[in-house]
Amino acid sequence: MVENKSEALFKRREAVVARGVSTGLQIMVDHAKNASIWDVNGKEYIDFAGGIAVLNCGHLHPKVVKAVQDQLTKVSHTCFQVVGYEPYIALCEKITALTPGKFSKKAVLMSTGSEAVETAVKIARAATGRTGVIVFDAAFHGRSLFTLSMTGKKVPYAAGMGLTPGGVFRALFPRPIHGVTVQDSLASIERIFKNDVEPRDVAAIVIEPIQGEGGFYVAPKEFMAALRSICDQHGIILVADEVQSGAGRSGTFFAMEQLGVDADLITFAKSVGGGFPISGVTGKAEIMDSVAPGGLGGTYAGNAVSCAAALAVLEVFEEEKLLERSKKIGERIKEKLTEIQRKHKTVGEIRGLGAMIAFECFKDGDPSKPNAELVAKVVQKAKEKGLLLLSCGSYYNNIRILVPLTVSDADLDKGLKIISDCFDELDH
Repeated sequence: MVENKSEALFKRREAVVARGVSTGLQIMVDHAKNASIWDVNGKEYIDFAGGIAVLNCGHLHPKVVKAVQDQLTKVSHTCFQVVGYEPYIALCEKITALTPGKFSKKAVLMSTGSEAVETAVKIARAATGRTGVIVFDAAFHGRSLFTLSMTGKKVPYAAGMGLTPGGVFRALFPRPIHGVTVQDSLASIERIFKNDVEPRDVAAIVIEPIQGEGGFYVAPKEFMAALRSICDQHGIILVADEVQSGAGRSGTFFAMEQLGVDADLITFAKSVGGGFPISGVTGKAEIMDSVAPGGLGGTYAGNAVSCAAALAVLEVFEEEKLLERSKKIGERIKEKLTEIQRKHKTVGEIRGLGAMIAFECFKDGDPSKPNAELVAKVVQKAKEKGLLLLSCGSYYNNIRILVPLTVSDADLDKGLKIISDCFDELDH
């Protein structure tokens, strides 16, 4: 009998890895390249998950690998707050040049998305002298203790952990398919101002231009314009959390470029590093400089190797025209999903920008009846057929597609056909 190496590894995992760390797709990877991974048993999978939006440049892009190898011959770590190095500065130069807005910009580098979001809140508090933060339902901003307060999904992320830090107030995100209009969302902010916290005590409004874990709902332009006006009126910092939507996933480097207004601060992470841990905050220089020297940073924040990887990622985007590729991939995904939608009324809505696409499933096509059961079956069946998918949404009834932008047309079409086949087999 042939040994199942994956099962053996999962047995070892169960013995030593904390129960709170989940592995949604029961696969143990051996190696990966571009938009494919191979498990320890030798089975190949097309990767439509991308490490949760981390691999816009694909697994182990040669240019990224070369940049990391070269950096490792120089220095791996000093801590930028102790001894500086050029890659940190060069990456800040590149990121600020890509940041939308006709104003002077600066940046700070961190390690994770949660760190970036908390850093943005720290900067906003220092800039305003206030503490309150307004976020939106179904948002995902991280797993650290303060970002758990900001994240609008308590199970599983905060289950059993008790009350999280205060000073965070939750408004409604516009979702027309679920009856939440732009005016409803703005009214919910007004209710917060009337019932919970005065505007003069709010440091920041933090919003994902395209909700990630929440289901890829896109913030309408009119809503973003209204938020910009509210922030300007009350001296509140507008923060765009682009940890998932950034790095070209939406068809522009930052999704905010498509939404008609500029944020004061933007957080970034995930695909900027091409698989290496790096994140940061970029935005208006005078706001970024509100924190005194020593107030920002971290031991591994802006690690030299990760900076080298990120600089290579930015070169790949330019050389391979990945922003245009993102738009073309998105068009192809929407085209195929629309075909599936015509055959299966359970597919209620397809949405997103660029290649950041999700679709939501309902029972009998009724938006009040989320079909999480079917989504779970589709994800499992797709895995059996050699495709990695992720679900998302407050009710787990969305499937999101985060395929590398470097995917071949053949693999893209093969993956989309697997999704179609799964619905044909499972949705009767």
